[in-house]
Amino acid sequence: MKALVFANGVISPGAAIHNALADAADSRIVCANGGALQARALGLTPDIIIGDLDSLTPAQANDFRAEGCLVIAAPAEKDETDLELALLHCRDIGAEDVTIVGALGGRIDQTLANVLLLTLPGVSGMSLTLVDGGQTARLLLPGAHEVFGQAGDTLSLIPLGDSVDGVTTQNLRYPLSDESLPQGPARGISNVMLADRAELGFRRGKLLLVHTVGRA
Repeated sequence: MKALVFANGVISPGAAIHNALADAADSRIVCANGGALQARALGLTPDIIIGDLDSLTPAQANDFRAEGCLVIAAPAEKDETDLELALLHCRDIGAEDVTIVGALGGRIDQTLANVLLLTLPGVSGMSLTLVDGGQTARLLLPGAHEVFGQAGDTLSLIPLGDSVDGVTTQNLRYPLSDESLPQGPARGISNVMLADRAELGFRRGKLLLVHTVGRA
């Protein structure tokens, strides 16, 4: 099952957002709190709204219920963010491929927390992709990976946590050959695809892959 998750952050237009919305008809629309208003503004009707509902008025919540949306209210004082609850709910309903929009921009703390939700142990078996404008971000674990796009696209490789070791790439302008990317230095930022397919692999660590359509 696919799920399209709306958070309540900024949604910038671009090719990646366009592609994400094109899959909406084949996806369960799950909204974190005020993300429901983001979905409605884009002409989509949420299937599920989850969160403490502080970004919706009672009348708005009732309108969504009248449209057949399942509204799951969470306590205002809780350990999880609304987006975290939405991702855990996607796991519970059997979603395997989850695209997240509206999770970036605005508050720095929320943006960083939302990116790090890609490492949430409770959703480790799911494919999660953050999308904004012409960019996608996803978590890579040790092993071999392929990236599809076009020559000239920008790829950034950002270590999360400890050093990412044994990084080897192909079809990138600035190649890496069995090298380490420690957390801190920005060496992995702004590489460039030389073909419509790039390859990379590594032995240890967690790597955030940010793919920008064209030159970043």
